[in-house]
Amino acid sequence: MSISVFDLFKIGIGPSSSHTVGPMKAALKFSEGIEEKGFLSKVSRVKVDLYGSLALTGKGHGTDLACILGLEGHAPDQIDPNYVIPRTEEVRKTHLLNLSGKKEIAFDEPNDLIFHMDKQLPYHPNGMRFTIFNEEGVELFSDVYYSVGGGFIVDHFSASQDAHIVENSHSVPFPFHTAEELLKHCQKHKFSISQLMMENEKSWRTEAEVREGLLKIWQVMKECINRGCQEDGVLPGGLNVRRRAKSLFRYLSDPGRLHNPAEIMEWVSLWALAVNEENAAGGRVVTAPTNGAAGVIPAVMHYYTNFHPDPTDEGIITFFLVSGAVGILYKLGASISAAEMGCMGEVGVACSMAAAGLAATYGASNEQIENAAEIGMEHNLGLTCDPIKGLVQIPCIERNTMGAVKAINASQLALRGDGIHRVSLDQVIATMRETGNNMKAIYKETSLGGLAVNVPEC
Repeated sequence: MSISVFDLFKIGIGPSSSHTVGPMKAALKFSEGIEEKGFLSKVSRVKVDLYGSLALTGKGHGTDLACILGLEGHAPDQIDPNYVIPRTEEVRKTHLLNLSGKKEIAFDEPNDLIFHMDKQLPYHPNGMRFTIFNEEGVELFSDVYYSVGGGFIVDHFSASQDAHIVENSHSVPFPFHTAEELLKHCQKHKFSISQLMMENEKSWRTEAEVREGLLKIWQVMKECINRGCQEDGVLPGGLNVRRRAKSLFRYLSDPGRLHNPAEIMEWVSLWALAVNEENAAGGRVVTAPTNGAAGVIPAVMHYYTNFHPDPTDEGIITFFLVSGAVGILYKLGASISAAEMGCMGEVGVACSMAAAGLAATYGASNEQIENAAEIGMEHNLGLTCDPIKGLVQIPCIERNTMGAVKAINASQLALRGDGIHRVSLDQVIATMRETGNNMKAIYKETSLGGLAVNVPEC
């Protein structure tokens, strides 16, 4: 299995990579399969069944909207976020769905899009089944997909082999599944982690394309922060959570305000708030490695570009490549799905990735980078995912600010050491996997425990 840094950093829409981006991609893939199999002319009805976490928190995460738009042929990286609500409202009003963007069929949402809150498919908590029927009600074709975190999807057969990844035939020159393997490659070939990652990325595209693509990802992240700093009002969903980034930005930008020693951390918090408020509003974001944790890496990257003595595009590219290497280790060794790991699979992983990436921009050794990543996760172990009302708002938005601050601290601790440490990154990833497997389901993106049941929704 080969994973590119561009698999981890994907442009999409909010509020969730596993519950919005993944289901939209799955619905799109299913609709494309209908055409490929020659069923489009025969289809009279399509049915969507959602299971597990997708059913329990799908309404708050926009899973229903994502499935409708995916079936109509839309992709999360292409669709205009401003189109989502008007189009789905029109489908609900007219009871007509434009399948694959080519054939209009009747769509009765209460009967054709079902949330099975008491059922779960066998291989992952985020399961969904798509089925099409002809005019006589005879089933023509059905397929099952799982949204396994970070916008990754697998079909039922692939999930039966490995619920986290899809095997592919692509090979990279320096494959690694563990941090130990990664460091051994680097030592043998005298590579930095970023250099090794660049060599692997060049097996997919040219070096110029890699650099251009990563800088484009950074541009989208910056645009997301800028939008978040300009918008105010109340986030959708019914919790009446007010957006705070705009007022905080105005305060920090006021030259006449009183300054305090923690000012830099306030800026970091602002940047994370801006991204995750945009995400909660369904705006354009980048999975990093998920939507729920989308604010950590942009905030820490902004810390680099604003407070590093000599920020450069090369530093930004290094940040992405190194943080991507760490993200791959979690994807292969555990999971980046909150439905499997709780929030340590999202904010915890993002914190670990950001700590490693930031350390690299300050010239850290490979061993110091591995140490930074280890510290970033070690102090997020056991972090639960308990969103109130199934919305990516409380505690998700503020949790990104905490993850970003922790990442900076982890990076600084590692830089002050020599790379020799008692707990390895591989040991922390193994511990994370075991902790996630032992964690009760009520704390894994089901809104059945924690803050979700102890805080009134209104």
